[in-house]
Amino acid sequence: MAGRVISFARLLLRRVILLVMLLACVFVAVDLLPGNTARAVLGREATPEQIAAKEHELGLDRPLAVRFWHWISGVATGDFGRTARGRPVNDLLVDKFPPTLLLGGLALAVTVLASLALGAWWATRPGSVAARVLQPTTTTAVAVPEFVISTLLILVFALALGWLPAVTITGRSGLPAGPEMLVLPVLALALPQVGWNTRVVRAAVSDAALAPHVESAMLDGISSRMLLARHVLPFALPTIVASFATTVGMLLGGALVVETVFNYPGLGAVLAGSVADRDTSVVAAVVALSGVIIMIMLAAADGIRTWSLRGRR
Repeated sequence: MAGRVISFARLLLRRVILLVMLLACVFVAVDLLPGNTARAVLGREATPEQIAAKEHELGLDRPLAVRFWHWISGVATGDFGRTARGRPVNDLLVDKFPPTLLLGGLALAVTVLASLALGAWWATRPGSVAARVLQPTTTTAVAVPEFVISTLLILVFALALGWLPAVTITGRSGLPAGPEMLVLPVLALALPQVGWNTRVVRAAVSDAALAPHVESAMLDGISSRMLLARHVLPFALPTIVASFATTVGMLLGGALVVETVFNYPGLGAVLAGSVADRDTSVVAAVVALSGVIIMIMLAAADGIRTWSLRGRR
C-alpha cells in the first residue's frame, strides 16, 4: 500500500512539474507575440510616456523570468494576479469558467454514453451493417475539426431547418438563456470525441473478449449482456477510462474554439481577447486551470485503473 502511495505521489509530482514548464512556455510564447500590451490597453492615441508608465505599472519592464516567478508564486497561494486592464483574474475565472465547465461536462457525458453504447455494439456485432457504417463514420468524425463541425451544424440545423439557434444568448445568471442553445455547441464539441472513443471502446472490448475466462463463461451459458457487464467490460475498463481522461483535455481545448463560433459566454472569448492584448496572466491562468482539471481526471483514471486491476497480479 505504501509503495502505491509513493508511486502515485511521484507521478503527481511529475505532472505538476510538467504543468509549471508548460506555463513557462506560455509566458515565453505570449511575450514573443507581435504587439504591445500597454498600447493594446491604452489605445493607438497613447503617447510614449503613457505607454512607458503603463508598462511599469504592469511590470512589463522587468525581465520575463522575474515576471513568471512573481506570477507563479501568487498562483501557489490561489492568486492569479490581475488582467492588463486591472481586473482580478480570479473574478474573471469565477464569471466565465462555469459556462465552459457546463459545456464541457455535457459534452463529456454525451461522449461517454454514446461511445460506450456504440463501441460495445460494434465489438459484439463486427459483421453487421451498423458496424460497417461506424467504421468510416467514426474516422470522419475524428478527422474533421470542431470549427468545421460547428459550421456544418449551423448551416443545417439553424439556417436551413431553423430548429436551433445559431448563436448563444446569455441570461442574467451568465449562462445560456435556454437549454436549446446548448444543443449545437455540445454536439460540435462531442462528435469528434465520440468518434475517437467509440473506436477505443470497440478495440478494448474486442481484446478483452479474447481472454480465456470469457470463453469459459460463454461455455457456461451466461447471457451476452451478463457476459459483457461482468467478464468483458471490467478488463477493458483501464483502456477506456484512460481514453476518457485524455478526452477531458481535448474537450477543454475544443471548447475554446466552439465557444467562439457560437458566441458562447465562456473562456473562449476571454482567451481570444487576452491573446490579442498579450495579457499573459489571463492566458496562463486559463492554461493552469485546464491543466489542474486534466491532472485531476488523470489521477481519477489512475485510481480506477488500479481498482479494476486488483487481484490480477
